Amino acid sequence: MNAITIVIGSICVLMISYRLYGIFFTKKVLKIKDDTPTPAHAMEDGKDYVPTNKWVTFGHHFAAIAAAGPLVGPILAAQFGYLPGLLWLLIGAVIGGAVHDAVVLFASMRHGGKSLSEVMKKELGPVAGFCTGLAMLFIITITMAGLSMVVLGALERNPWGTFAVGITIPIAMLVGIAYRKTGNLIVTSTVGFILLMIGVFLGPMIQGTAFGDFLTFDRDTLAIILPIYAFFAAALPVWLLLAPRDYLSSFMKIGVFIALIIGVFFVNPVIQFPPITEFIHGGGPVIAGPVWPFVSITIACGAISGFHAFVGSGTTPKMIDRWEDIRIVGFGAMLVESLVGVMALIAATALHPADYFAINSAPAVFATLGMEPVHLHALAESIGMDLEGRTGGAVTLAVGMTDIFTGIPWFAELSSYFYQFVIMFEAVFILTAIDAGTRVARYLIQDFGGNVYKPLKRTNWIPGTIFASALACFMWGYLLYSGDISSIWVLFGVSNQLMATIGLVCGVTIVLKVADKRIYALTCFIPLAYLYVTVNVAGFWMIKNVYWNTAAAGYNMLNGILSVIMLMLGFIIVIAAIKKWAELWKSPKFLLSQTAS
Repeated sequence: MNAITIVIGSICVLMISYRLYGIFFTKKVLKIKDDTPTPAHAMEDGKDYVPTNKWVTFGHHFAAIAAAGPLVGPILAAQFGYLPGLLWLLIGAVIGGAVHDAVVLFASMRHGGKSLSEVMKKELGPVAGFCTGLAMLFIITITMAGLSMVVLGALERNPWGTFAVGITIPIAMLVGIAYRKTGNLIVTSTVGFILLMIGVFLGPMIQGTAFGDFLTFDRDTLAIILPIYAFFAAALPVWLLLAPRDYLSSFMKIGVFIALIIGVFFVNPVIQFPPITEFIHGGGPVIAGPVWPFVSITIACGAISGFHAFVGSGTTPKMIDRWEDIRIVGFGAMLVESLVGVMALIAATALHPADYFAINSAPAVFATLGMEPVHLHALAESIGMDLEGRTGGAVTLAVGMTDIFTGIPWFAELSSYFYQFVIMFEAVFILTAIDAGTRVARYLIQDFGGNVYKPLKRTNWIPGTIFASALACFMWGYLLYSGDISSIWVLFGVSNQLMATIGLVCGVTIVLKVADKRIYALTCFIPLAYLYVTVNVAGFWMIKNVYWNTAAAGYNMLNGILSVIMLMLGFIIVIAAIKKWAELWKSPKFLLSQTAS
């Protein structure tokens, strides 16, 4: 199998899906029309509710949802072969992810840009709303700390990376101010992008200098700096830092993967992995469980991800300029992210399987596989660092992309530089999700706290904004600094997909209210049914075989207890939803239309 075949086929599937299914879902199912002002216009405050150009909003939304998931998930799932991950990325994104993202965004905008917990409270009642809010706060805290840990690994004692990532902050603020003053998106985007590239390529020059020494931080120092930065990203007006930084970062993200697509067309690497490996039944060195349900848990972002519900009911609905923009921002960004996941899968499976497992397995574990690295030592020499046992997926992506580009003769001399650039690219990818995620955590805290102290619910109340932002950063910052999050990071896969089922539960409810035909609810119900079963099977498998198995390396009673709590929250929400759906099904259609209007 050649990589070009996969790339062309994937692009065709995603483009056709957007053109046909995207229009059907937004026009026929959700009945989206530009006949009323969006919350960004109706509630404009110049801080959180800001009508924004659809391409800037797309850039922000894509940058926020496309964190480590579409990069790392497909790489780890390559353990099963290239076929399971590829099928899940394409089918999951079209049938599940794009529908989920669009309907959550639509639902939030119908309720004034409120968080999903507030939407669920209105749609399904206080119990479902409380359970949703509790699940969201739990998941977002784990997510922010876990993603930040990946950044620590990339930026620790790495002045080039710290400079390249840090320079995006003042550049973004400059772009935000310039665009707000001039309204000229093309000029400000061009200048910002040029400055961003200059900053990235100046990075190696500061190494070994006094300034480079100043920017050389250890892990503990970075664990303090990141939450402080996130505080400002969450508290400052969205147009000043968060939106322009995510928008500019999206150029780098999309640009790198366009370059990878071009590289694949030039080099046309052979996919060295088989379609299915011996580990589909479980017992693999990267993922212990079987291909199902764990391919749908390991690959979240890129196919369908509950984290997208945070963004789709957090920052993005407060920025949408026109209702029609939901199609490009909600449905379209998810399909682009799916292509990112496909390219990451190609980068991993273009490596020799023995080289892949040598990178993604601890040396002692790899020794039991009976494999010998083929090209790994040559790659390590060209890159200039040891590669064995660097688990987690990030290094595999950088090595895979570098290996593809070394097929171009003149590129071989740039291997070391390109490898480091991809590592930094991954860090920027993840930081943009931390920006938006922390702001969403702020909204959740304000929603919860507002039930006790009403002024806190107002997103434009400055003391409340500062308090909620600081508390959100402290919560995940403490976990990051203490390292406790590492003991429950494995919960993220299951809890994240449980969040996606909650988003689809909301979707079924909304479609039953607004669609002309009740059968259209299947657009959300089918992916919901699959994902809910998958999440519960994966959760119980982990509880039985890992968390509460004293013989397992991952034995941890707390992880098992937390898993049970999360699954119970999901069950309560689904039961509340079924009762509501039964009521809606029995209601005359004209009453549903009046309720939806």
